Amino acid sequence: MRLTRQSNYAIRALVYCAVNEPGLSRVADIAKAYSISELFLFKLIKPLVENGLIETVRGRHGGIKLGKPAEQITLLDTIRLTEENFALAECFEDGADCPLIGECDLNGALREALGAFFTVLQKYTIADLASKKRSIRDRLGLNVIDAMMAPAE
Repeated sequence: MRLTRQSNYAIRALVYCAVNEPGLSRVADIAKAYSISELFLFKLIKPLVENGLIETVRGRHGGIKLGKPAEQITLLDTIRLTEENFALAECFEDGADCPLIGECDLNGALREALGAFFTVLQKYTIADLASKKRSIRDRLGLNVIDAMMAPAE
């Protein structure tokens, strides 16, 4: 099983917002930090906004921020919003035509594995991923942005 780029970057965007709190994050800065297009980032954060994981703040100094505390956003919350389906095999899909459906134990084994996967994802939050705040901020260039925005003394 492999997660889509949407899930990967949605989680990264949430981590960016978490380590940038209490400030607002600009989509352009997030896109630059991860070397992805702003258009792609706008598309993938849309379901996060619609489901309350991210809030938008309009205006000249607007941006995005977490819609609820990072401790309350699980990886499972995010991945369920960004993955189209979790069909690990044809027998998970409606209309599958395998002659062994109902007799084969592959479906049960894969459902058990998927359940274990979801259980682990439910245990981890965005706060867990953002726990090394100082190091992550350095790697994302946030400290440089802060220095550029600071008023001259």
